[in-house]
Amino acid sequence: MEEEKLKKIIEAAKLYYLLDYNQNEIAKKLGVSRPTVSRLLQQAKRKGIVKIQIADPTEDQVNLAQKLEKKFQLKKVMIATIPQYENHIIKNYLGEKTAEFLDEIVKDNDIIGLIWGTTMYHIAIELKKKYVQNVKVVQLKGGISHSDKNTYASEILYLFGKAYNTTPIHLPLPAIVDQVLVKQAMEEDRHIRRILELGRKANIAIFTTGPIKSESLLFQLGYFTEMDIKQLYPRAVGDICSRFFDINGEICNQNLNDRTLGIELEELRKKEYSVLVAGGANKINGIYGALNGKYANVLITDQFTAQFLLDKE
Repeated sequence: MEEEKLKKIIEAAKLYYLLDYNQNEIAKKLGVSRPTVSRLLQQAKRKGIVKIQIADPTEDQVNLAQKLEKKFQLKKVMIATIPQYENHIIKNYLGEKTAEFLDEIVKDNDIIGLIWGTTMYHIAIELKKKYVQNVKVVQLKGGISHSDKNTYASEILYLFGKAYNTTPIHLPLPAIVDQVLVKQAMEEDRHIRRILELGRKANIAIFTTGPIKSESLLFQLGYFTEMDIKQLYPRAVGDICSRFFDINGEICNQNLNDRTLGIELEELRKKEYSVLVAGGANKINGIYGALNGKYANVLITDQFTAQFLLDKE
């Protein structure tokens, strides 16, 4: 009799948990009442025949974020759970996560410094309108080029300005020029100097890091000479604001850096929120170098990139 009862318990458990039968259907199939089915399922759990385990991805995210915060001495790490490790999918999820974070932190009188690019565009289109006063939005690096590639600079600034009820301030310059003297002359202009100074005063900076490869947007804009590229490829792992660094976060082409218009990387270390938004296999080294250089105090990434960064030595 006991063996017969055990068989019924197991059969009820299989029908309910494996085959998605409801309790009424199980009652008909086994020729018992519905309350009996309920008792059989309870006994299945009590006897250890059925063990219920809940895999909570948010719990894993919290642990992962805390470990990254500790490893790189970061103020905050936010992790977006992505279904596939593909660049276009990653940018969508990172954009949404970053927009949520900005909705939390942006307040009256903030100065928000921005760069351009596809990751930034995905952030901009996800922004929610927030009723704040006297917020300023300023471009941190030049974005004009002779290429037909879209940097999304105008769209990004417009959408940020719209979200925070302000007129954005453009930096109407190329990111990189051919001669240091040309850069110095541009910076002497009082209007340009005022914009650059506002970027230095920004308490929130939002940026990404680009990979060192010919397909990346920055490399397609016609800024680099062949000599620049030859010097970058052996050491550079990424760039922030078109300033290139190695795996330790050190500037790896000083001449190119001296010809770059926009905020200096060391200025990012002084921000209340210095927010690095990046994910994907081709950005792991760049993120790692940026975090080693202490250029960010907030990281927003995906769960796969987060684990790679944690494991990386």
